[in-house]
Amino acid sequence: MIITLLLGLALLGFAAALAARALTFGRVEANQRLRSIEMYGFRPSENGAEAAVGSGIDLNNIAERLGKAAIKRFGNVDAAKTRRELLGAGFYSVTVESYLGFRIMATATLTALLLLIAVSAPSVLMFLGVIVGGLLGWRLPMVVVQRRAKARYDEIDRELPELVDLLVVSIEAGVGLAGALQMMASRMHGPLGIELRFMQHEQSMGLSSDHALTKLLDRVDTPSVRSFVRSLQQGERLGVSIGAILRNLAVEMRSRRRQLAEERAQKAPVKILFPLVFLIFPAIFIVLLGPAVFALKDAFG
Repeated sequence: MIITLLLGLALLGFAAALAARALTFGRVEANQRLRSIEMYGFRPSENGAEAAVGSGIDLNNIAERLGKAAIKRFGNVDAAKTRRELLGAGFYSVTVESYLGFRIMATATLTALLLLIAVSAPSVLMFLGVIVGGLLGWRLPMVVVQRRAKARYDEIDRELPELVDLLVVSIEAGVGLAGALQMMASRMHGPLGIELRFMQHEQSMGLSSDHALTKLLDRVDTPSVRSFVRSLQQGERLGVSIGAILRNLAVEMRSRRRQLAEERAQKAPVKILFPLVFLIFPAIFIVLLGPAVFALKDAFG
């Protein structure tokens, strides 16, 4: 009965949140656009666009206020590292304050949910539920962001050799580096295409190509991207042929990807040891030794 009541309350709260989101969708869109403009140093006046936007209340605003209050209260948050993790995971419009606020909201929600479930349990279980709910709520958003960032990094590293090959073909055909990057950004999909379009957007707003490449490396700090960015920067600074540099870089990236594949293949026997011992071997023993055990049991009475 209690679980059914809790489920109904959760569904009712979710429906109310969706209704509030639908009512303030236009204001949320405007807030996100203004926030993206503020990231590049352009801030609207108080009596201008912000006054026209209004103060729509949604989960993002609540989380941002909670995060700002927590930072003012405790002040031990590494904002640069957190921002780098969010950008690596692809959450470009989520601020550090909103992320911290969502973690606080998840902690409070899971703690309250486990506390309500264990309300009729002994006090020890209630105490354990509060601790487990707090730890899960605080760690779960961080784990989600880190796992998504790692998945995006791996996908970008897989797609980068193909990008380098296409750049080599385009540059040797007579297209400049900026034009080749713009062409690849418009045609590529996935995380690498998003990062290239983001870099082109930064250049269109006034950043130099060297600075845009540096910011790309800040967002996606992997060995392949690091080699790619440094090769392009050194080629532009020293006046070396970009085509030759990219051709050598493609060979190096494919060699690194082959070494990574060999490393994963060597780790496979160790990773398969746990399911082999605890899942496969018991089933084999039951099938092979089961009839013998029953035969011995019948033989000895």
